[in-house]
Amino acid sequence: MKLNPEDRLGVSSHEPVKIKAKKKKSPPPPPRPPRQKKGPSLWPWILRWTCILLIWAVFLGGLFVLWFGYDLPDIAKLQQTERRPSITILAKNGTKLATYGDLHGQMVDIKKLPPYVIQALLDIEDRRFYSHFGVDPIGLLRAFWMNYRAGHVVQGGSTITQQLAKNFLQAEKLYDVNDRSLRRKIQEALLALWLEHKFTKDQILTIYLNRVYLGSGTFGLAAASQHYFAKKPQDLSLYEAAVIAGLLKAPSKYSPSNNPQLADQRAAQVLDNMVKEGHISDGARDAALALASSAEETFKGSAIRYFTDWIVDLLETKVEVMDRDLIVTTTLDPQLQTLAETKLAQVLEEKEETSKFSQMSLVSMDYEGAIRALLGGVNYKKSQFNRATQALRQAGSAFKFVLYLAALEAGVRPTDHISDLPIRIGSWKPRNNSKYKMRGETSSLQDALAYSSNTVSVRLAQQLGLSRIVQTARRLGMMAPLPDDLTIVLGTGETTLLELTAAYAVIARQGLSVTPYAILKITDLDGNILYVHEGSPPQRVVNPYIARALIQMLQAVMAYGTGKRAAIDGFCAGKTGTTQKDRDAWLIGFTSNYITGVWAGNDDNTSMNPDAGSPSARLWHLYMSEIPQSAPVFYSEEAEPPAEIPSSSGGLIDGLIDSLFGR
Repeated sequence: MKLNPEDRLGVSSHEPVKIKAKKKKSPPPPPRPPRQKKGPSLWPWILRWTCILLIWAVFLGGLFVLWFGYDLPDIAKLQQTERRPSITILAKNGTKLATYGDLHGQMVDIKKLPPYVIQALLDIEDRRFYSHFGVDPIGLLRAFWMNYRAGHVVQGGSTITQQLAKNFLQAEKLYDVNDRSLRRKIQEALLALWLEHKFTKDQILTIYLNRVYLGSGTFGLAAASQHYFAKKPQDLSLYEAAVIAGLLKAPSKYSPSNNPQLADQRAAQVLDNMVKEGHISDGARDAALALASSAEETFKGSAIRYFTDWIVDLLETKVEVMDRDLIVTTTLDPQLQTLAETKLAQVLEEKEETSKFSQMSLVSMDYEGAIRALLGGVNYKKSQFNRATQALRQAGSAFKFVLYLAALEAGVRPTDHISDLPIRIGSWKPRNNSKYKMRGETSSLQDALAYSSNTVSVRLAQQLGLSRIVQTARRLGMMAPLPDDLTIVLGTGETTLLELTAAYAVIARQGLSVTPYAILKITDLDGNILYVHEGSPPQRVVNPYIARALIQMLQAVMAYGTGKRAAIDGFCAGKTGTTQKDRDAWLIGFTSNYITGVWAGNDDNTSMNPDAGSPSARLWHLYMSEIPQSAPVFYSEEAEPPAEIPSSSGGLIDGLIDSLFGR
């Protein structure tokens, strides 16, 4: 049976039936080669170890910071000011003698300063201050290169922030100023970074300028401005700003008070840097350099500290030493002090070896008691003990003027003759100095004092009585203990050079009391007066007639007696003194202007060489001969003796004269 296409279901009779041919199967693709396995990616490994290293870096960095920073101080203290009082001591003409303690000024606001003050500081110390982060790598590299080329350290690389950190660490006493250890350097850097984080640049600069040490005991710009130029910081000139900026490298070396030439050279370097940085012109630099160093004059004598130490000791008797800076104006005359120090050096060169002495002291005052020069020893660095104000030494024959004053007040006249024969009191036989030659069986009172006769002195003391001699000494201001026997007139009692010189001053002033003083005025930094010397009116303690008679006798000592080698041209009077075994040598004397006492000896009381001449007499002569003097002024002959001075009549006087002269 055959079917036609139209007979098939669903197929139009008009459309041919399409029969699909069977597709031929394509040949299978060739087998792929086996895929090679790829190694693991590096990125996860790098990321993993980076995280690990960061964790360890943070951990170790934390340990590093903890190890070096655990004992760093609280930086909040930087804005606190600890006030320790300072004392600036001036001579009578304003010359600076010494500064004690730390001198601080008022807080400085950098916004109120002239621009060149800040520019001078930054141009010489830290040009990139406002751009670095506390540590300046460029500056460190530059400093390393400069030091390498020079072969030694010529430049530092620390920033102002690091300097502030160093200053703070030293102030907190975390290490010594000379500590240059790695730990200290790391701590400075850590603290500098922390300061930069906590404060602005202006705050750091302000703190720095108010804390930095600028020499001569001054801390901060305000104190240095006042100390060196007697100005407020805002009044500094360009040159003065350059001088202060130059101090930062080495405050003592470049101090205008100590080394004005070096200060000028350093200021020139600061100004050159300011020109290079474009902050000033060449003309401004030249104009600034035309100014000479204008720092306040500072006394440079090596022995001045004996005097200034004494002044510090006296302060508590004048004012309450509070927590503020003090300025003390004294009576000292820088010219006379320099003269005394110069002549002391000359005597040491001439006589130290031959005379076998190791110490000397000197006090020089005017007739009102104002101390004009003082030496407490020959070398302050070796010994700070003040032999003018502290040393108690036997006065020797220098005490005899007290005895002769008592005798004159008792009615004995300078021309009266007294037995000079040997004397014996019990087992004691006082003898005259081996150089003294008896001038007969008797001696005038004047000659006995001039030649320092011991036998005459003992006879006078026997008749006057010890109490009268002691009372006379007390009236003259001698308060040290005195012996209660006849050796008192040979000077076995101890006294200080200052006390003995002041006693002679009463005679030089013709009987008026003299109280030594050395402080004229005490003020604070703001000029508030805390103390002014107001001496009480002098009291009449010796009859002017008697004082003048004693002066004439003391003139004889210098004219032909034991003090003739110390005599100077013009009016001079005084008395020498030597103690047993030549342990002490004194000369206390006066001209019409000044009273000066000199002592020489050894601290261990060893004997000097009596044949080499008195070093005290030599120093007195050298010093006093160069001081101009006016004509001496004496009281009028019409002056009435005060009632408390005994008259020259009465039973005591008659008995004394009879016993002495056999009348």
